[in-house]
Amino acid sequence: MKTETIFYRLFQEFPDIFFELIGNSPDTASIYQFSSIEIKQTSFRIDGVFVPNFESEQPIYFVEVQFQADERIYARLMAEICLYLRQNQPANDWNAVVLYPNRSVDIGDIKHYREFFISQRVRRIYLDELSTEASLPIGIATVKLIVTSEEAAIAEARELLERAKLEINSPIRQQQLLQLIETILLYKFPTITKEEMEEMFNLSELRNTRYFQDVFQEGKEEGKQEGIEEGQRQEKLRMVPRFLKLGLSVEQVAEELGLTVEEVQQAAQNS
Repeated sequence: MKTETIFYRLFQEFPDIFFELIGNSPDTASIYQFSSIEIKQTSFRIDGVFVPNFESEQPIYFVEVQFQADERIYARLMAEICLYLRQNQPANDWNAVVLYPNRSVDIGDIKHYREFFISQRVRRIYLDELSTEASLPIGIATVKLIVTSEEAAIAEARELLERAKLEINSPIRQQQLLQLIETILLYKFPTITKEEMEEMFNLSELRNTRYFQDVFQEGKEEGKQEGIEEGQRQEKLRMVPRFLKLGLSVEQVAEELGLTVEEVQQAAQNS
């Protein structure tokens, strides 16, 4: 999996992390839409663009993820931005952020564009220079996991999982972050299986939260209230999508609710 893919997913699911990275309030993300944009009639593609809502006067943010040395990075980036501005003619101002794993990868020549860097219109962030994980917001700490050494990644991932249980109240966002951490670890350790990953990091713990248990109990109680006939079955089928969103496999849902795998799969398709 390419690093850019991880960042695209990260900013799509957790746009607030980007605004924390650049020192803004994470609440700013609520007025933005994030996407990857291809510039028409060229081979250019901007890694990511945060576009504010129509009525907002906040700037557009162009995001470039650069994990390989490229002497022409800034020429390409400025060409992409200028073409975007020409084709879309937005009323909003703009800024750009380039994300590097470390300074050694940043070998581009800025002499033709130095004014943009002096004014901070274009900013560079070196992920390995972010402060220690314990002092970082959990989202930024998750980003830093991407550039953490393999020797330290396991311990830091475990710490992130513990923080997710304590700091994130939303079960859906908890699961999203869990899955993102899994993705990053699979990227760093490509030979490890998902089963080995779950055993190594005890990922099942996040499925044993109070919310998770309450949902299961609710499903069982709702089923009992309807009796053992068709009403019970329909109530169980209705609970299937909620359990799947919590990260259970089809087989696990079927076992817990007393349904067949085929019934769970059909319920998932109909949801």
